[in-house]
Amino acid sequence: MIVPRHVLGGPGFIAPSDRLVVAGIGVGGKGESDIRMFAESGKAEIGFLCDVDDRRAAASRARFPKAKYYKDYREMLDKEGKNFDAVSVSTPDHNHAVQTMAAMERGKHVYVQKPLTHDIYEARALAEGARKHRVVTQMGNQGASGDGVRVLQEWFNADLIGKVHTVYCWTNRLVWPQGIPWPEKKAPVPAELDWDLWLGTAPNREYVEGLVPFNWRGWWDYGTGALGDMGCHLVEPPYAVLDLTYPKDVQCSVGSVYVDEFKRGYFPESAPPSSHVIMTFPGNEKTGNKDLTMHWMDGGIQPMRPEELGPNEVFGDGGNGVLFIGTKGKMMCGTYGANPRLLPTSRTEEVNVPQNIERVPGGAEGHYAQWVEGALAGYGNKKLSSPFDIAGPLTETLLIANLAIRSQDVRKQ
Repeated sequence: MIVPRHVLGGPGFIAPSDRLVVAGIGVGGKGESDIRMFAESGKAEIGFLCDVDDRRAAASRARFPKAKYYKDYREMLDKEGKNFDAVSVSTPDHNHAVQTMAAMERGKHVYVQKPLTHDIYEARALAEGARKHRVVTQMGNQGASGDGVRVLQEWFNADLIGKVHTVYCWTNRLVWPQGIPWPEKKAPVPAELDWDLWLGTAPNREYVEGLVPFNWRGWWDYGTGALGDMGCHLVEPPYAVLDLTYPKDVQCSVGSVYVDEFKRGYFPESAPPSSHVIMTFPGNEKTGNKDLTMHWMDGGIQPMRPEELGPNEVFGDGGNGVLFIGTKGKMMCGTYGANPRLLPTSRTEEVNVPQNIERVPGGAEGHYAQWVEGALAGYGNKKLSSPFDIAGPLTETLLIANLAIRSQDVRKQ
């Protein structure tokens, strides 16, 4: 008599073939919440942890005491690769590509925090690598799985705003220092931190206070500034709604830092304190076959409030937002595509557009479980919201815009 294994295992038992064993690279901060969300999906086991900083890893090690811990991801992949199925990468931007590629080359499915990579070539290489190695991939821009983006798509497809010709994306970031010189004062490396491993692909430098664990985002050697941090959340909605590809030209202006009353500072190692980037995308059917203009604004810069928006109504979500301007009307949303609204906002309740785009169970939070389910199903068997084929070109676009920011010389004047 043959008895199903789940019966022998008792209530709640999940067969090994239905459980994804995940190794985390970078398990503090966002990495900590990422692997927790995988575990809470009910079908993932956190088998291995890796972090260059014992302080940052402490909470994850306490939460998953059975998971074996490493400091060097290369050692973990070499020694334990046969014992796990997938890898979550949540490290500073400059190390994403080498860690992700090393995992994919070993046949591991990968979930990578945004932005996908630090450099344009890396994004293209990872998208090609995912196809070559036939692994299931997802970038950590959870809004791509949210209901909001799908509502925006349904409104657009119902021709409520016509053909879109202009998009504004803005953020109140920075919440870390930018537009500053590299600190002159050196500091001893904390005993819990392997500084050489943290530097990874970046040039060798002396350790300074305040860079780890968060403020690296404002330095070009490690991060990608406000655009890399928030662009994947704010540019993703227009990418999804309008089927955008790559911009054909980019121009920008940036804010300056005054080091004294008469002299503006020029600090090329650091991203500027604010920027306004204008990207032109080739037209397609959704833009009326005319070029689309996208404005990116950070550092507190915002577009002019639409005349249809009441004086006491929130623009976007206050500090961040996306505004679509079409030939028949406008619509907007907040970060992650959340809280979509037509303008004037009274239209939002008046329209009755059928829900015809499949939702992700759990919405934005379901982004994690979607990857787990996809990895268990195998390459090509389940549609994901932000696989590298989508996340790669999106990241490339943001990095192209960063090239424009870095190549301008306004701050030198």
